[in-house]
Amino acid sequence: MENDKQINVEVAYALPDVQRVIALEISEGLELAAVVKQSGILEEFPEIDLENSKVGIFGKLKKANTILREGDRVEIYRKLIADPKQVRKDRAAQGKQTRKGGGKTAKI
Repeated sequence: MENDKQINVEVAYALPDVQRVIALEISEGLELAAVVKQSGILEEFPEIDLENSKVGIFGKLKKANTILREGDRVEIYRKLIADPKQVRKDRAAQGKQTRKGGGKTAKI
């Protein structure tokens, strides 16, 4: 039985200098991996290896066979260059402080 109900989803990928979000209208019942392929983003960013890249929906990791729902935003994640926890440990070992906000307060 063919399902002709359409739903709206987005496929997102970001590099440090470029972000791409593709809005799609797809048939209900499609899997995450199929929608990523259908979006054309793999042709636009050939460095994406869908077999080894982590993917998610709204920041939560999902499997490639997850069925998408109305309004889902599929996100393709890049590998981290550095582990944030290790960077903080390295800074602490060097005696450097991690700044939050405006840094040091000026005395008047």
